[in-house]
This record gives sequence, structure tokens and C-alpha cells, in this order.
Amino acid sequence: MSNISLFQSGSVIPDYLRNVADEATRELAGNSGGKSISIRGGVWRMMVGGEQVGQNEERSMPMVIIATSKGTQRTFYAEKYEEGKDIRPSCWSSEGIVPNEEVAAESRQSVNCGTCPQNIEGSGEGKARACRFSKRIAVTLENDISGNVYRLTVPAKSLFGRPDGDKMPLQAYGKFLSGHGIPITGVVTEARFDTSEAVPVLRFRAVRPLSEQEWNTAKAQSTTDDVRAALELRFAPKKDNTPALPAAFTQAPVVAKKAKVEEPVEDVEDEPVIRPKQKAEPAKVGKAAEDVLSQWLTDDED
Repeated sequence: MSNISLFQSGSVIPDYLRNVADEATRELAGNSGGKSISIRGGVWRMMVGGEQVGQNEERSMPMVIIATSKGTQRTFYAEKYEEGKDIRPSCWSSEGIVPNEEVAAESRQSVNCGTCPQNIEGSGEGKARACRFSKRIAVTLENDISGNVYRLTVPAKSLFGRPDGDKMPLQAYGKFLSGHGIPITGVVTEARFDTSEAVPVLRFRAVRPLSEQEWNTAKAQSTTDDVRAALELRFAPKKDNTPALPAAFTQAPVVAKKAKVEEPVEDVEDEPVIRPKQKAEPAKVGKAAEDVLSQWLTDDED
């Protein structure tokens, strides 16, 4: 981050050492060169391969928005978030239209995001939707436009809403710049935490236009593989290949409960043979029905 020094001496990284394709470093980093900025806890956190490697506790961060993802992304988590636990979404969409093709069939909540039951107000906590909106943007730091590209995921409360003076949610900020004919990549943008909010919420404003040299550098950055990787929304499948959606979200228990009442009664009535010595026969049929019910219960738990 802007106030995190790599070297204790404060030395600046020379150009010949920047972004060198070094296999040893990539191996130690978990073969992941992707870098991101997290706003968890109202603190700017630099993340590499899912691990925090630095932080900045300043309220604001000057940056250049190099590119933004297409559409509005959506993610649905069947499990609640737990600190330190790797919880992946059960269903997600890169453009907010349909689930991504790599989402497992048993985890898809709907064939269409617009008609999805997790997109209904109140499907989440309170009046919120269970499926979360967000937008990924690729950014560089103001003083390092030609350097590292970071992914910044902008959550719904930082994306939508009305502007308050020069403090604007990202969507309103984009409309503001568009109205003045200014490209978002052509300015230094200040992202600032809104201290009136209980959860981390960002507000954006333009600080200054880029110089011509900076503008050319930013445009060149926008075509790099690092930017494409920063905007991509993909999640690796779970190693055990088990469905990400818990049984509580399936409809199977409802069907099983209806069948439990009717099925044994019909079986007993259909077995009237050898009455004198077959009093135990209904018990056998009942036992078979219990086996069926037991099997249903097992299915529900899977």
C-alpha cells in the first residue's frame, strides 16, 4: 500500500526488478500472482493468494481505476461467514444474468438471476437479498500506475445509492464523470471509508486529472493480463466435490414427509393372505415400511 515500505531503508524498487517472472517467488506465494485490496474491518488490506501481506489504516486511498467488470456480479453463500474459514459461494454470476457455467448443477439456485428466489427482498437477513451484488474493479496506486494491478471488490452499499455532495457511491461517481465527458481511467480517484456507516462502505471522488504520460500508461495497463485476471469472477470447485448447497435449501424433506403417512397403510391393506398364522405378517410389512422410511431419512441428511 502507499505507506507500506518493502525495505526498511525506504529504498524504491528499481524498474528492472518489477514484475519479474520468478518461479521461486511464485511457488512460495502459492502459485498465485493475483493481488487484491480488501476493505474488511474498515482497513485497507493488501492480499496475495488469499493471505494478507500488508495493511494501511488511513481512511482514504488515492488510486487510478484502470478497468471495471462488465455488468453487476452476484454471489450466493449458503453458509454464514466465519472469521478465518474458507467459505466459497454456492452460486455466482459474472454479469448478473445467469449462473456461471462452472457452478455445479446441484448448487444453482435458478436458471436466471432475475427470477431467482435468492434475489427476492427478504430472502437474506432482514429485508436484504440473500444473493449479494458487487462489482470488481482493477486499480493501481496513484504513485505506481505502471506497477501492480489490484482487484478491489466493491460491495452493494458502496456501489448503489445517492451521492452526498462529492461523496458518491461508485455507480453515481461513474455517472458524474460521464456527464462531464471524463473517462474514469483519466483521473486519480480517492476512495474513502464512510465513517457514518456501521460496516465498511466506500465513497468516491475525483482528485485530479492524470498527466498525458500517466494517461497513456493507464491505457496501456488496461489491456494487460493482470487486469483481465483481476476482473474475472471464478471460484475453484471444492476438493471433495460435495454439493455446496446444504440440505436445508433443498425441497426433498417436504416430499418425503407426505409419503411417510400414506405408504405403510396401503401396504398393510394389500396383504390379507394366510390370516390364522400370519399375524406377524403385517409386522414384516411394517418393518419393510420402516426400512423405506429409514432410507428416506438417510436421503434427507445427505
